[in-house]
Formats: sequence, structure tokens, C-alpha cells
Amino acid sequence: MKQLLEIIQSGTAYLEKRKIEEARLNMEHLLAHVLRCRRLDLYLRFAETVPESNLTTLRDLLRRRGEGEPLQHLLGTVEFCGHEFVSDHRALIPRPETETLVELIFKKFATPPSRVLDMATGSGCIGLSLAKAWPLSEIILADISEDALDLARLNASRLSANIKLLRSDLFEKITCTFDLIAANLPYIPTAEIQSLSPEVKRDPILALDGGPDGLRIVERFLTDALPHLNSNALIALEVGHDQGASVVTRCTELGYRNATSAPDLPGIHRFVFATAPAHATGGQPDLAAA
Repeated sequence: MKQLLEIIQSGTAYLEKRKIEEARLNMEHLLAHVLRCRRLDLYLRFAETVPESNLTTLRDLLRRRGEGEPLQHLLGTVEFCGHEFVSDHRALIPRPETETLVELIFKKFATPPSRVLDMATGSGCIGLSLAKAWPLSEIILADISEDALDLARLNASRLSANIKLLRSDLFEKITCTFDLIAANLPYIPTAEIQSLSPEVKRDPILALDGGPDGLRIVERFLTDALPHLNSNALIALEVGHDQGASVVTRCTELGYRNATSAPDLPGIHRFVFATAPAHATGGQPDLAAA
């Protein structure tokens, strides 16, 4: 049997040879997962030995990570806004930059909005994070993918979140209006998808491909959202690293007010916020949600 520190070092070297970023951190997460402990607990156990049965499991996980399978899929969960979400092949992996979008949304509202839509919800990380913070708000999670909705449903159950789920191609089956519509839509240009990292290419193509310029679905969203906005309603979008300015311009052309972009932690303006046009009516018809 090998000592824990030796296992970390050899596993880190294995991942480094396969060009895995943050190889040591990845190795520590995998080992902690196999040993069913916290990653930081490993630092108190360096001299311990690891049974061969655990090493067999670890070797398989290391091989898969070295082949580009995302760490989050191997662990099965990912933390997002203080909550644990199941993460697998059915939807985009919740990412730290999207946590920033949620934090910015919270800052926009002095009081919780009455009705919220998380469009293209994927794993449900945006809508469910809002639902946990705003338990009295009516929050609807919509996606075109039934697989994604199944994953969002699972995460909602795990978090005991009170939400509604709806399968819809953007606003195809949406029949009501909202005070907030948030969305992390597909925004990668089709030609760039093959150049993505192996980890990102494990995400569903439906959640990545934004058409020739990356903005085909964003453009549809901005146009089709207009009839579904209450007076002074807010839209909040995550877009590509070089798309913020053009999406702000398009919002203004469509009549949205106060369109602006905001940066993520590295300073990239990947978030767009805009207020409903002045003519928004604020009607409240019912929604038939699955």
C-alpha cells in the first residue's frame, strides 16, 4: 500500500503529462472523493496508506480525467452559490462566472421579484439559486432539452426548491410575463466548437452552439422576450467574452432601456442587463407548467 502523499504526487505528475490544468488540485479532489473526505482533510493524513481497493477506483478516475472527462462529472456534483448541484452530461457544468451573474442579479433587487424565468436553465443552477434566496417568488425553469429538465428536476428535489419546470423552445410555450428573465444561452460560434477544450466539448452541443456568429439564439431571445416583460422588468444574460458590447447595442435597438454590460472577476464584460421598454404592459396570464 502507498502513502497518501506519494499517491497525490504521482497522480499529479500523471495529469500534468496529459496537460490537465491545476493537476494537483484535480488529483486532490479525486482522492478526497474516493476516500469520502474533504479535500483539506488530506493534508492531515499524508502519512496514511491507502488500500488497494481504493487505488483501483482512483486509477480509473485518473485515466478518465486524463482523457478529458470533466472533473465535475467524475465527482458527480459541483458547488454553485453555496449549494451542491448534480453535474453530468445532460447540461452545462455550472461555472464560477455564472455565480457572478447570480450575485449581480441579487444586487439589482431591493426586494425579491414576484415572478422569475430562468431560460435555458440547464442544470437549474441560476433559477434554483434564486429560488433558495427568494422562496416567496414564483420561479419557472425552462429549457428545450428534456434531459436538462430532468437534471434540473433532480437538483430542485435535492435542494427542496419550490419551482416550476417547462419544456419550451425559448418562449414557444411561455404564456405569462415576468419581473426578471435570466438566461445563459448558447453563444459559441459554430466554427469554434471544434477548437474548445476536451472538457467543454463534453457539454451538450445544444447548450454550446450559438450559430454562425454565436448570437443567433441570443438575438431570438431578445426579440421574443419583449411581450413577456412586466413594466420595469429586468433581463440578465451571460454572453461570450467578446459579445457584451454588441448585445448591449442590440438591446438598445430593440427598445430596451438602460442596457449595460458588467464584468466577471477577471474583468471580462460577459454579463448584459437591460430594462423592459417603456411600453411593457405587465399582464399576468396563467402558465401551464410541467
